[in-house]
Amino acid sequence: PTCCTGKHRIRLLIRTRIVHILGKGNDARDYGPVRYCFFSCIAGKKEKAFSAILDGTKCLQNAKDADSFVNNGRIVIIYWILRKKMKAVEVKNLTFSYDQEKNAADNVTFSVEKGSYTTIIGHNGSGKSTVAKLVAGLLEKKSGTILIDGLELNEENLREIRRRIGIVFQNPDNQFIGSTVRDDIAFGLENHCVEQKDMDAIIEEFAEKVHMTKYLDHEPTRLSGGQKQRVAIAGVMAMHPDIIIFDEATSMLDPQGKDRIKNLISELHEDRGLTILSITHDIEEVVKSDYVIAMNKGCVALTGTPEEVFAKPEELKKIHLELPFALRLQNQLRKEGLTVKPVITMEGLVEELCRLNSKR
Repeated sequence: PTCCTGKHRIRLLIRTRIVHILGKGNDARDYGPVRYCFFSCIAGKKEKAFSAILDGTKCLQNAKDADSFVNNGRIVIIYWILRKKMKAVEVKNLTFSYDQEKNAADNVTFSVEKGSYTTIIGHNGSGKSTVAKLVAGLLEKKSGTILIDGLELNEENLREIRRRIGIVFQNPDNQFIGSTVRDDIAFGLENHCVEQKDMDAIIEEFAEKVHMTKYLDHEPTRLSGGQKQRVAIAGVMAMHPDIIIFDEATSMLDPQGKDRIKNLISELHEDRGLTILSITHDIEEVVKSDYVIAMNKGCVALTGTPEEVFAKPEELKKIHLELPFALRLQNQLRKEGLTVKPVITMEGLVEELCRLNSKR
């Protein structure tokens, strides 16, 4: 679609012909992810049909799926619809205490956009893991509001919300139930009442996605830490959650294992459009996220994109957080008289140094 401030154009593809419809809307920046939709209409009734689209239609996985809907002279219209940015998670004035004296989460407010990769960082005891467990419904709040896809997290909605959220813990051993990898992935499916005849195909599918197919009949206790985390992720993915929370899921792994899990998390976000909420100490993971929430002493201290948050080194220092290696190296290079364009990733820094070297 093509957009402009105050209005948006939605491109409608009618077989091989493009039609533009101009409609009222908010600034294009206020719109989020796009999806394929379709509807059938009779020629000459486009205006009526257009209203029907905006009321909601069936989603297509991809453009090819539309081919099956073209028949008997009916016109199938495929279009990209710009949707208002939706909040997957909204936390308002959230407070929680383990001992009823000191608040582990103190008046916490933040939101997570649908389809985003959001990281929560903070030193030990900052409250980030407590917030993750509250959002997942594993702890009961003292006060405040938690909304998941617009549903308030309460006793009435708890079952439905838990269907939408998956969580991967720091220690994968705490999540293993089955005697084999296959049994462990199957456990969640059984709880979701998936029929036995469909289960094997689902298990195979998600084991393959995390590269654990050849380990399906192995005992989880014989796997490495990274392999255990991949099995835990497969078990969560098999239940098709809309949101996955990673609670320091890489903190117990060696550097190679960390990289593999971080790459897998990025793939889930990019390829499947999942909403990711990652609780982490890893600053290098944070630089690759869409949005950052920094916590200190149970409160939200900083929020913004990685670029915005890391542009405040003094504030980060106060809450005992450091800059990414790329930024620390740039600061050192500047002290040596080399002017480098600010970048927060190692890939960006390497590219910038190569550019500078080519000018010599």
